[in-house]
Amino acid sequence: MTIARTTIGSSDLEIAPLALGGNVFGWTADRDASFEVLDAFLAGGGDFVDTADGYSHWVPGNGGGESETVIGEWFAARGNRDDVVLATKVSTHPQFSGLAGDNVRAAADASLQRLQTDRIDLYYAHFDDPETPLEETVAAFSGLVDAGKVRAIGVSNYTAERVEEWLRISREGGYHLPVALQPHYNLVERDFETNGLRDAAEGAGLAVFPYFSLAKGFLAGKYRDAGDVSAEGASPRAGQAAEYLNDRGRAVLAALDEVAAAHGAELATVSLAWLRSQPTVAAPIASARNLEQLPALLASLELELTAEELERLSAASA
Repeated sequence: MTIARTTIGSSDLEIAPLALGGNVFGWTADRDASFEVLDAFLAGGGDFVDTADGYSHWVPGNGGGESETVIGEWFAARGNRDDVVLATKVSTHPQFSGLAGDNVRAAADASLQRLQTDRIDLYYAHFDDPETPLEETVAAFSGLVDAGKVRAIGVSNYTAERVEEWLRISREGGYHLPVALQPHYNLVERDFETNGLRDAAEGAGLAVFPYFSLAKGFLAGKYRDAGDVSAEGASPRAGQAAEYLNDRGRAVLAALDEVAAAHGAELATVSLAWLRSQPTVAAPIASARNLEQLPALLASLELELTAEELERLSAASA
């Protein structure tokens, strides 16, 4: 089966509709495991990798930039930079906090050095910075496009109002417009549909790339009771997935079980296929810390759910 490709908003960037999350690289996936996952992702038809300069500064002993460093070493070892569409973000690295213009420019240069590349395909403002005038941030991002260091601009974790303000400033100032939006969105986190962000994305033609697409593992069916969350070998994020262990969460798992059985598919595959089918969504973001977790993610590239199955899942999580 040929994997349908999608374009990132109004840019000339074209991808297979699944983003591999790099948040685990240099954290729960060491260098060797990260290389294996990246190799297998490309071999399986994926070509879009999402990371951030702050990954994974929260880990004791890490200072930020670990994920970018691993990816850069992989590019250097494989010589495959042109085979990958690369997204990274700025605002959370301890040495490059916030979105002041000088900081954005310095952080981009630091990311390019760690990534061992001459351009960032999609560069996100990771978190809004209310201390910095938005026009200063918008101008800095646009300047990076003019300089050839960034090919396209995205915004992440912004409110609908601030997305609209970014768009207005860009249009009025003649700056490069953003083409992508990265919100928190999945089958059990659906505020994106009603908080104005989806409307903003539709209005501006933004490609949407949801993060936590599998709700920290919950939508993969990994955690069905408290024992699963506390089990030996559970992911460091398992405790966060426990918040979904309620009647609604169990109803969603039951619907996923039903649809997955009909296709002989994993729950993660069905969860990602549902998300990819939602309006404005160009590709879900999902991470794999080992090779065993990757096939279920890649299978979502080819799974097409029926209208009835999509409605069954949506109704269960309503």
